[in-house]
Amino acid sequence: MSKLYVVVDMQNDFVYGSLGSDEARAIVPTVRSLVNAWRASGEEIVFTRDTHGADYFSTQEGEKLPVAHCQKGTDGWQIIEGLHQGERVFDKPVFGSEELCAYVRAGDYKEITMIGVCTDICVLSNAVLVKTACPSAVVKVVSNACAGTTPAAHDAALQVLSSIQVEIL
Repeated sequence: MSKLYVVVDMQNDFVYGSLGSDEARAIVPTVRSLVNAWRASGEEIVFTRDTHGADYFSTQEGEKLPVAHCQKGTDGWQIIEGLHQGERVFDKPVFGSEELCAYVRAGDYKEITMIGVCTDICVLSNAVLVKTACPSAVVKVVSNACAGTTPAAHDAALQVLSSIQVEIL
């Protein structure tokens, strides 16, 4: 079975920086453990990276979330230290990555597992896009390796994902 593991937006700004949270920091050990286990087993891992430019505040997202974050080239934009080890990265200017969806579709993956932040924004968006792009694939989200903008938003996102047949682990 062709499997893919997706690490969503585990970037400094979402964990330690301008949009960081206790919940995001709390999942770091679990995320590291999973990524290391997948890597040791020779599994294919890819990353997404929220990527904004100097024009962020003039975008729809910047108008609705006026907090500078993940500006390309800054420390906040970088994936947290030691997590990424040369795997493919999909930079994305919005919540979901169309490039990731095309990659999943072209790879004919049968199982896609996702972890990362934020459950209620980028994990949700990417899982919906991947499930739509590959409706026969089994899409999974590891709940204790994800953090939402709030604990309640995390739980609500998991309920929504479950309702569209994403397996919650």
